[in-house]
Amino acid sequence: MSGFRLDPRLERDCFVLGELGSSLLLLLDNALVPWFILVPRVAVTEVYELEREQQLELLDQVSALSRFIKDEHRVDKLNVAAIGNVVRQLHVHVVGRREGDFCWPGVVWGATGKQGYTAAEVEEMRGRVTAALGDDFTPVSGD
Repeated sequence: MSGFRLDPRLERDCFVLGELGSSLLLLLDNALVPWFILVPRVAVTEVYELEREQQLELLDQVSALSRFIKDEHRVDKLNVAAIGNVVRQLHVHVVGRREGDFCWPGVVWGATGKQGYTAAEVEEMRGRVTAALGDDFTPVSGD
């Protein structure tokens, strides 16, 4: 989409790992849980507003990212949501949860625990995502 701009809050709180299909793939800066965000490059704010093909592509992206999180992070549960009350730009959270993580069994949204990633950890994650997602993922250079 011409003129696409990432919401400033997502830009501030996340690292851009690269592009998965037509979406940006972000890593939330909280190493306490594997928390990724897909941001389709569209002007709409709701999933139902996407064209059918875009909806299917987003579902494929969520599925690929979910497999990566489940395989690489050995999580017990995946949380997938497109809430968007604070950040209206369409984005989908895909979060891996483990029994006993910093806010288990409560919701991760709004939880107060945080441990930021180091630059080396972000690059290592970018490499793991690149290896796992293959040709569908295009990494970007570090932030």
